[in-house]
Amino acid sequence: MSSVELTNENRSAQFRRKLLVVTSYTFLIFISIVSLIPFMWMVLASFKPLEEVQRLNPFPTVWHPDNYISVFKQIPFAQYYFNSVFVAAWVTFLTLLTSSMAAYAFARLQWKYRDHLFRLYLATMMVPGVVTMIPNYALMVKLHMLDSYTGLIVPAAFSAFGTFLLRQFMLGIPPSLDEAAAIDGANHWQIFWDIIMPLSRAGLITLAIFTFMGNYGSFFWPLILIKSESLRTLPIGMLYFDSNYGKQTNLIMAASVMNIIPLVILFVSTQKFLVKGIQLGAVKG
Repeated sequence: MSSVELTNENRSAQFRRKLLVVTSYTFLIFISIVSLIPFMWMVLASFKPLEEVQRLNPFPTVWHPDNYISVFKQIPFAQYYFNSVFVAAWVTFLTLLTSSMAAYAFARLQWKYRDHLFRLYLATMMVPGVVTMIPNYALMVKLHMLDSYTGLIVPAAFSAFGTFLLRQFMLGIPPSLDEAAAIDGANHWQIFWDIIMPLSRAGLITLAIFTFMGNYGSFFWPLILIKSESLRTLPIGMLYFDSNYGKQTNLIMAASVMNIIPLVILFVSTQKFLVKGIQLGAVKG
């Protein structure tokens, strides 16, 4: 084959690669725009008067930022905000504690039937949450935890997924570190707290993000457990807002924008930790 033919073939291959890259980026940009359309509509609708919300014009003729103030005037939105953040923060803290301790027992300690029990524990992930909702409710009645922060927090403070994720990280930590610490006189708690936990930081951050986001937007469990208005979380408060004050779509959209702001901030600020944690957890074990 002559040098001219090789040059033409290289140019053709480069052109195909560039075309593939351009096509891929064009497709991704298109998908991103389509995904952002509902979010942009929500933000723009939150600045419209009610009579303009259903019009085809995407931009309001007159901007109404006072819609956000009206939300706080009509419902105790700040209290709903506090309840959601408070419950999600406590559930996240307790989930990290319980899951990390269980993961340490399954990953670093040697005891009879350990692997069999772990498989049984993982099998609970196959059971839909709706199935266990009624037994959990009956248990809350027996423990007198209905209509309370405790009832919202305690049932959600244990996670089979969290245990599995952290176990994967801990299995990737060299056992020689445990042995060296034990020779120096460290007990299991010291090994767990001073060695294993710092080395599992990426997994802990990943689990914290998933847990906080999941419980911040929890709907069904607070719906059946909470009766007092002062204990309502954001999803439940917005449901009653929509039901009791008519279809004020512009105010609902304003409340929705304020609802998702903490999640957007959390995801943007911790995105690199989330990606790193998922990657590390996927290759260990």
